[in-house]
Amino acid sequence: MITVTLPWPDKLLSPNARAHHFARSRAAGIARRQAWGLTLEAAGASPSWAKNGARLSWQFCPPSRRRFDTDNLIAQHKAAQDGIADALGVDDSRFVSTYSIGEPTKGGAVIV
Repeated sequence: MITVTLPWPDKLLSPNARAHHFARSRAAGIARRQAWGLTLEAAGASPSWAKNGARLSWQFCPPSRRRFDTDNLIAQHKAAQDGIADALGVDDSRFVSTYSIGEPTKGGAVIV
């Protein structure tokens, strides 16, 4: 088992954001590269067990006590999930994911 702590997602990645597609694309690229790098750092070389897929447990620790819509949080992390899949060398369709909301954390974080 490995644990990866991702930064809170950029607002531009929200399905509700009214952002220009270039700005959204740039934010998605950054999120994907961050997730890739943090996953490689946590896992080292691509683990052999990941080739057949993996179970991902996503815990969203928001930056404030306000309520967040879980569906939007999941959508905001599509690029991060792709980055994790890239680092593990597996197709992300092989992931089985669960989601939960954790305690608020200064600046926010996502623990996978």
